[in-house]
Amino acid sequence: MFNIGDKIVYPIHGAGIIESIEEKEILGSKAKYYIMKMPVGDMSVMIPLDHIEALGIRTIIDKEASGRVLDILSQSPTEMNKVWSKRYRENETKIKTGDIFEIAEIVKNLTILNRAKKLSAGEKKILLNAKGILLSELMLVLEVDSQEAESILEGTVK
Repeated sequence: MFNIGDKIVYPIHGAGIIESIEEKEILGSKAKYYIMKMPVGDMSVMIPLDHIEALGIRTIIDKEASGRVLDILSQSPTEMNKVWSKRYRENETKIKTGDIFEIAEIVKNLTILNRAKKLSAGEKKILLNAKGILLSELMLVLEVDSQEAESILEGTVK
């Protein structure tokens, strides 16, 4: 169970801070929800307390782990599937796990690939999504704004 003020990650949406815990009635059924404020944009996400485990909600990484993320971003690209549609599905599956290290790999690999050749529209969308998730967590861990987090990320990926 998380508390108000905790910094958590919702795998598909990214990291945020729990602002409140509220009971809402949706489709005739009452349930409690975490109301999570996202650091990017002016967005809030409702997360049902009953589904925390199934959704893969976790606390954000610590500063030590953020160093490992930056190490991953600074390394050479890892081998990826040559067929873009298979690569897309593999990356989509990795994002759904919420594993920050897997997401860092995706951002690194697709950023480097994008510099070498144009990504397909689908892969661009995967890159933007993965980058947003990664940036939101780095912002909260490193206590920086979105521009600083973006600069760190861009300066780290070789």
